[in-house]
Amino acid sequence: MRKFLSSLLEIFEIVVVAIVAVFLVRTFLVQPFLVSGTSMSPTFSNGDYVLVDELTYRFRPPERGEVVVFHDPEDYSTYFIKRIIGLPGERVTIASGTVTIYNTSHPNGFVLHEPYLPSGIVTSGNETFNLSSSSYLMLGDNRPASYDSRSWGPLPAKNIVGLVRVRLWPLNAVTLFSAPNYPD
Repeated sequence: MRKFLSSLLEIFEIVVVAIVAVFLVRTFLVQPFLVSGTSMSPTFSNGDYVLVDELTYRFRPPERGEVVVFHDPEDYSTYFIKRIIGLPGERVTIASGTVTIYNTSHPNGFVLHEPYLPSGIVTSGNETFNLSSSSYLMLGDNRPASYDSRSWGPLPAKNIVGLVRVRLWPLNAVTLFSAPNYPD
């Protein structure tokens, strides 16, 4: 009987350690998300299953071109996946189908080259965003079907959950992601 209770206690300890480990990993390191909708097509499709790195942004700020998951600025319980286009302190102009970035390195601006956009897709709108020191401009890759910063404005940095690192599903499309190299 004593051996049985000892084995039972050992199993209980393993289960508790496993639950605590999963909780810590999901809370502080990596969290899974299911992509819903087509706003990031063709980079991500409806039903894609991604892993989001929640640790990186504790050590460095988000970078232009990275794809992130964040809380909807209008409904904190909803999550979105979009690409970072404008960084804190920048001015971003959308006009004539292009995105132009103005910052201290480029006071006259530069047109953002976006190789991840589907052929023939342009960024609609005619507006300028002056980003505060704690906000980002977020756009979907499928610009005509994306509900993004053009609709609700700059995203507060505090809403960012983490960086999309890996697509795990579907299996034939498993991919590691990194930010594109912009020619600026």
